[in-house]
Amino acid sequence: MNKRNETGDFEQTMIGWRHALHADPEFGFEEHRTAAMVARTLRSFGLDVTEGVGGTGVIGTLSRGISKRRIALRADMDALRIKETTGAEWASRQPGVMHACGHDGHTAILLGAARILASDDAIDGTIHFIFQPAEEWGRGALAMIEDGLVKRFPFDEIYGLHNLPGLPVGHVATRPGPIMSAEDLFEIELRGESGHASQPHMTREVMVPACSLVTSLQTIVSRRVDPTDIAVVSVTELETDGGRNILPGTARISGDARSFRTEVSKTIEAEIRRIAEGVAQLGGLEAKVHYSREFVSLVNDARLVDAVAAAAATVALSVDPAAAPISASEDFARFLDYAPGCFSFIGNGEESAPLHSPNFDFNDAALKHGVALHVATARARLSTPAAA
Repeated sequence: MNKRNETGDFEQTMIGWRHALHADPEFGFEEHRTAAMVARTLRSFGLDVTEGVGGTGVIGTLSRGISKRRIALRADMDALRIKETTGAEWASRQPGVMHACGHDGHTAILLGAARILASDDAIDGTIHFIFQPAEEWGRGALAMIEDGLVKRFPFDEIYGLHNLPGLPVGHVATRPGPIMSAEDLFEIELRGESGHASQPHMTREVMVPACSLVTSLQTIVSRRVDPTDIAVVSVTELETDGGRNILPGTARISGDARSFRTEVSKTIEAEIRRIAEGVAQLGGLEAKVHYSREFVSLVNDARLVDAVAAAAATVALSVDPAAAPISASEDFARFLDYAPGCFSFIGNGEESAPLHSPNFDFNDAALKHGVALHVATARARLSTPAAA
């Protein structure tokens, strides 16, 4: 068989992995079948495999040569609770669960990279292939870390990627510094006294104050955050205990805040508390605010961004090394507390449905490019001095 046919066969193998994973999606920390498939496949390449890290995480380890240098390549495995509408032959067979973010593609890519690198005698060092659960709700990376990932499988550098709808296939986008935002969640509870809709003066109703509060929250970014900073405050839910002729006595307002700097996150929290207390005081109400930080900002190491861009160029990928940051979040950022890293985006095509859409599907044509990026990066980092 000639090299072209071998390449084509390997690409079809990856597509087969991806379709099988897509058809059998599993939610975060429930990826038992996915993890078993990953572990079985990694063992077939001759890698040392550890299962059950952080619940359902899998680590494949490859060591070659005499170097003590260690890198990690990471993929996420979990799906979302969304009902798929793609109509693809490989569409989800699990009701109400689908790979609407492309983690099936990310997993297939890392398996492909592991297969190629496992037979590469030029590798000098150790590669840990990290298959992570529960990225979507920001708990998987922390679970693996709390289970001793960093101590049991130490690494000096870590790399990850994510597909990006709208970016052409074969293109890579990354940047030094902040590339993905932190995500904070907030919930505000207003409590007053309900009553008959015909007698608002006899109540301490919360509907009008709640609506005023929603509007006032929109001034945080426009009036309290430095215009040179990026921030988003979005109210996503407003619920009350009112009815057709009942003025509500309780309201729950919840939402999502995104930022790239800790100082901005702190400003947003302080302003939400200040505004909620002010609205409550005006209406004679009680206000309680719950604010939580779910994802931290993902900050790329500038030196490793340069290394990834240079590696990508060697395999004919079109690279934008100074892409604009995006306000979505990724728990890959948690690994960067322990080692420098670089996170990149690979094109899923200009016609791709958006992420988290019931009509989203990972573009099979992007698989080989993701593999090429991982492989080129690993080869460059484990065949050159650490300072390169």
